[in-house]
Amino acid sequence: MVEKGGAEHTVFRVGEVHGVVTKRVEELVSVFSAIDSSKATTNLWGERWSKLCQNGMHNGVSAATGLPGRECVRDEALRRFSIKLGGEAVRVGQALGYQLVNLGKLVPERLALASEGNRDALVEIEELMLSREARNPRGGTQRPSTAQDMRKGRRTEIQFMNGFIAEKGRLVGVPAPAHEKLTEIVTRVERGELTPAAANLGG
Repeated sequence: MVEKGGAEHTVFRVGEVHGVVTKRVEELVSVFSAIDSSKATTNLWGERWSKLCQNGMHNGVSAATGLPGRECVRDEALRRFSIKLGGEAVRVGQALGYQLVNLGKLVPERLALASEGNRDALVEIEELMLSREARNPRGGTQRPSTAQDMRKGRRTEIQFMNGFIAEKGRLVGVPAPAHEKLTEIVTRVERGELTPAAANLGG
């Protein structure tokens, strides 16, 4: 069997909420390794929040605009809105005390700085996003899960993704206005009050 993740990306990361690598964690890693690349982690909360940051940057943007992921990244306004989403999520996670890991090749602190107007960080993050999309073998029609739910008329997970980040931000006193805006817009599209369009997010 050819591993989907292999050395490039560990697909399954298994851990306990308290951070100790227990026997059952090791057993689960062994089980999941039969499916794809797996590892034990002592940083489950940091790993999960980092994944939430990554998903929160893209899923709702595609749902709000009706555009596939590649087109969202190629549009400068939408790309920078996504960077704002990522940076806010990083700052909320840091305030919660999580040890964040890279979002693909995006370094969390550099992403946050880019979202806050640091020019060098913005250039770096945009180059990484554009180069990743250019290498995407699945082409330009792929849509993340939230956008797929929207197209099929199903209730989306926006409240449990971007809405959750905004809620945690309020809890720790770290504003996340981009997440609040995206949650509101996707909810309105879901209800039929808005039509999916790049203009919904300034694209």
